[in-house]
Amino acid sequence: MPHPLLPELQHLASQVADRAGYQVCGLQLLTHRIPMTLQVQLRLADGGDVSLDNCASFSGLLDEALEAAELIQDAYVLEISSPGVSDELNDDRDFRSFRGFPVVVRYRESKTGVEAERDGLLLERTDEQLLINVRGRTVRIPRSDVISVTLTAPQED
Repeated sequence: MPHPLLPELQHLASQVADRAGYQVCGLQLLTHRIPMTLQVQLRLADGGDVSLDNCASFSGLLDEALEAAELIQDAYVLEISSPGVSDELNDDRDFRSFRGFPVVVRYRESKTGVEAERDGLLLERTDEQLLINVRGRTVRIPRSDVISVTLTAPQED
């Protein structure tokens, strides 16, 4: 059962983030810790990388707002971080950032409907296709057939 303060904390954190040029992408209240911990994950609203300075700056802003709102009556620790890197690539920024990295592409073959996987180095994702380098050859997979693209460890041949 989620903590009853979560919706109010999420709303407050999102308001503070919006005004400061951030986006809250995760919020947890860990009541099993002593003192309890409020963890907030944020991204820059423009999609840029979050720095330690950004986290420190936002921490001060959110701390002031939390104190003014008096939502949390007990002692707590405020932790601000970025969500870090997910193994699965989702948005255009991920595909630009991880160009040249080893990936596993899960896709459904359009002719047979069979699910398949290909390992290779990420080259590019366009509106129409995903391009990966497989042993020096460019493999083109229609973007509509792609199920997922996941970062992986380099393969030893």
